[in-house]
Amino acid sequence: MDARAELIDLLRENARYSVEDLARLSGLEESAVEETIAALERDGVLCGYQAVVDWRRVESESVRAFVELNVALDRETSYEDIARRLAKFDEIQSLRLVSGDYDFALDVEADSMGAVSRFVSERVAPVPEVTQTVTHYIMESYKERGIEFDDGYDDDRLSVTP
Repeated sequence: MDARAELIDLLRENARYSVEDLARLSGLEESAVEETIAALERDGVLCGYQAVVDWRRVESESVRAFVELNVALDRETSYEDIARRLAKFDEIQSLRLVSGDYDFALDVEADSMGAVSRFVSERVAPVPEVTQTVTHYIMESYKERGIEFDDGYDDDRLSVTP
């Protein structure tokens, strides 16, 4: 595995690793780690560093929804054009072109179910190429970006079998 791939894997595992940690884990010199990370950021390979949050443990929980989106293309409009337009909305946390029954998969986040509904009906649905939206509210998250959430409950009841 080359140094770039190895550093990407380590940062995906834990983006808070220090340069010293990354050097120790990869066997590279610290200066090589710094240079490689700078190159990955400059080349747009590393686009950001984010925390994975278990929103059940946060008091100000927001509402998240998964939105399926179908579009109709014309001669001048491509999927890329539509994606660029949709990606500008702050409420859309992720946007993917997918295969199957619908064209785009959106992860939407807002303060309430009403805010998600208004966003979809007033901002997404009016996009001229959009022909259909289906919104699924996320009721519970058990795993996010490869990290499984603990429910925080230790069931100390004795199991009873008949």
